[in-house]
This record gives sequence, structure tokens and C-alpha cells, in this order.
Amino acid sequence: MFTLLKEASIYSPDFLGKKDILFCFDKIAAIKNSMDPSALDDVEVLDCSNKLIFPGFIDLHVHIAGGGGEGGFSTRTPSAKADEILKTGVTTVVGVLGADGVTRSVENLYAQAKQLEAGGLSTYMYTGSYQVPVVTLTGSIQKDIVFVDKIIGVGELCLEDHRAFQPTFDEIARIAAQTRNGALISGKAGLVHFHMGLGETGLEYLFRMMNETLIPVSHFLPTHVNRTGMLFEQACSYLQKGGYIDLTAGFIPSKEDPDCVASYDALKKLVDTGADIGRVTMSSDAYGSVPVFDGLGNVISSDTVTTKILFDELKVAIKEKGIPIETAISLVTKNAAGVLKIHKQKGSLETGKDADCVICDKDLNIETVFAKGIKYS
Repeated sequence: MFTLLKEASIYSPDFLGKKDILFCFDKIAAIKNSMDPSALDDVEVLDCSNKLIFPGFIDLHVHIAGGGGEGGFSTRTPSAKADEILKTGVTTVVGVLGADGVTRSVENLYAQAKQLEAGGLSTYMYTGSYQVPVVTLTGSIQKDIVFVDKIIGVGELCLEDHRAFQPTFDEIARIAAQTRNGALISGKAGLVHFHMGLGETGLEYLFRMMNETLIPVSHFLPTHVNRTGMLFEQACSYLQKGGYIDLTAGFIPSKEDPDCVASYDALKKLVDTGADIGRVTMSSDAYGSVPVFDGLGNVISSDTVTTKILFDELKVAIKEKGIPIETAISLVTKNAAGVLKIHKQKGSLETGKDADCVICDKDLNIETVFAKGIKYS
């Protein structure tokens, strides 16, 4: 019934100092300087005197039902498993379809979200896929957002990529308007989540949405913005003008891909230039494929990653790039909860919120994860 974490160094993600945290069932019941466990019945006490505690991580772009397939059926990736995700510190995921909206469906994605929820995760999802017009669950973007509990927006819509359905600006604007309408009625985030490819015009549609429509920029979240140096520069400008951006873990400059920007280098630049980090998130793109194409558009190799990459790269940001822990962790906690409009229950360690937390040693190795008060080691 009760779990008491004693003398932990707490990052909410803002640093709160050494305190005790009390969980009651699936909620945070109290955070105080000191609490006496003898005053409680049926309490498990954990000595956290040499530990760091963070809110549970939120990964807002995960191919929970698997992804890939650009190289044929043999390149399809497997679906996610709850225990594998939880051990990486991720306690909340947002499921997304990608290039394959044919052999995988919104129905399939919803069922997988429910399965992961039964395994201990908190789950949400986007309706649609790369495809335009958007294929939905109910036949309507608005109805999906209003009536389907887990659907918080549309995505990932593919732009500036040879896999895109080449939508016009007007088509994207109408999708955004329908999403905005569904968000207003339901009280949900109503995100339009964009996959950004290698195309030279980059974020042009997003700047036009900002300048030519009245739809608030909080409804738009482009991801993979560190895919190239040029795209990242555009993303910095978009952020400066009030937009929101999502960095993707896993883009590591190499001989084959010299122009991408690692998430930790991107974050370092944003911090050094005084950007508003509160509108920056980071996701893993886990369980989707990472295809490499030749000059003719044929897949020559394909790989995949898990949600582990998210904290791995945040640790590089903290340990090697000098990013403050509070800043780095905010991308996958407070910031993500804010853009998803789930901040009332997720994203920070506060009384009344879900008992989701990650317990690490001083070297930032994950030791224990709590998801809604249940302990996973």
C-alpha cells in the first residue's frame, strides 16, 4: 500500500535537495524533508541516501507495434514489450505508426497500447501514419481525438522525404484544423506530429502554418529535427519564433552520415545560445526501422533501436557536454508532459501525481523504476 523512499536526492526535474517521497498505491502522497515510517501501516522502506531520483521518463515517439518494412517483409521490426521499456526508465510512451500504414493499422496500434498498459506502462498514441489523407479509427480525426481515450493527436505525418505522400500545404492545414477542433472539444493536446526527412525545404510548411493560419503553434511538433545540420538550424529558428521541436536520439555523425547532429550536441548548442529549452523534447523513435537507402532509393541496410537510447544520450549530455541534470532530464519529463498536456499527472515529482520515478546511482545507472507505484528492477 505504501512505499517510502528515504533521503533521496530528488530532481523533480528541478533539484529539490534530499527529501523523502511517500507513494500510496499509484500516487505520490507526500514529499517532505523527513517522514517516520513507524507512523504507517504496511509500508516498504527503501534507503535512497546515495541515490538520485527522477520522474519517470516520457518517450513521445515509439513504434510500439513495430515499424519498418521499407525493404520488404523481412525488414519489419517486432513490437515493443513493456518490461523491456520499463527497465530503461521510460514509464510513459506515445505509440506511432510510420511508413507502413498498410500491414499495420491504427486498430493494431491501439491494441498494442492496451497490451503495454496491462504490462505497467502508461500509454497514449497518435492516429494516422505517413499517409495523407489520414486513415483513422472512427473515420474522422476529430472523432478519434474526442472519443478514443488514448489518441492525443495525429502522426507521424511525413514531410520532405521520398516516403512522404507529398501532401500540399492546404492538406496539412486542414489536418491541423481538424486536430485543433478535436483538441478543443476533448481537452487533449491535439498534436500534429511531423516526421521530417532530408528534403531541402525542411520546415517550410511549419513556418507557413505559423504565419498563414491562426492555429496555435503548440499543436505542431516536428521530430527528427537534428537529422541534418541545415534542418537543425531551421529548427533553432522555428524554436526562436515560438515553435516546439523534438530531438531524436540515435543520430550519431559517421562516415556514412556526416551531416546529422547528435542529440547531445544539439542540446548543448541550444543551451549555449540561450534557447527556450522548455519547448524542446527528445524521443527515441524506438522499434521503428533505421533504413539506409542507396542513390536509387533501395534499402541497403536496416536497423532498429530500443528506448534505452534515450537515457544513454541524455547521460552523454550530462557527463560529457556539461548540461545540468535538471535541463537534460526536463526534455523527457516536464517538457514532454507539457506538450502532451498530461502535466497534471506526469512529468514531475509532486504530491498527487502518478508515482512514476527512476532511481539511479550517483553514476546515473538505473537501479529501480516505479510505474504507478509498482516497482520494477
